[in-house]
Amino acid sequence: MPEQRHRTRAQERAEDIDIRPTKLLADIEELKNELSTTKGQSDEYLSALQRERAEFLNYKRRVDRDRDLVRENAVFAVLSPMLDVLDSIDRARDAGELEGGFKGVADQLERIVTGLGLSKYGAPGGPFDPTHHEALSHVGTDPDVDVVTCKHIAKAGYRIGDRVVRAAQVLVVDPEPVS
Repeated sequence: MPEQRHRTRAQERAEDIDIRPTKLLADIEELKNELSTTKGQSDEYLSALQRERAEFLNYKRRVDRDRDLVRENAVFAVLSPMLDVLDSIDRARDAGELEGGFKGVADQLERIVTGLGLSKYGAPGGPFDPTHHEALSHVGTDPDVDVVTCKHIAKAGYRIGDRVVRAAQVLVVDPEPVS
């Protein structure tokens, strides 16, 4: 069986071309119009593809951001109730009652919560910041300070990244008034 050659559209059109100049000009004009239409469709398809790609990239960013937010909220929800346990450990350490096996468990718990991103803050002598500290009381004035200062830390503050889990509860002193 003889093999039939597959003919392209251009080959078919070439055979149909009438070589009269007016007919050639009409065919050229028709081909220009067809090319213009095809170019318009191509531009539409490219534009639609670019919009779909942009929408997909935005969706991917949103999913990544939401995933991070869900993780952060889950860690926050797990660690928030543990702050009382960490406070008890701090009080036991301050009283000298943290020893033996319990000290190992306390150290391990503190390493775990630190690994999850929980960090303790609040130290005596630091400036008072109402976004990170809760003033329980003013305990007077101090000539050694220039700004309202944390004199005593009643309970340490905790944060995860920049997010405050619990503000440090502090007693503050004011600078002496300038006479």
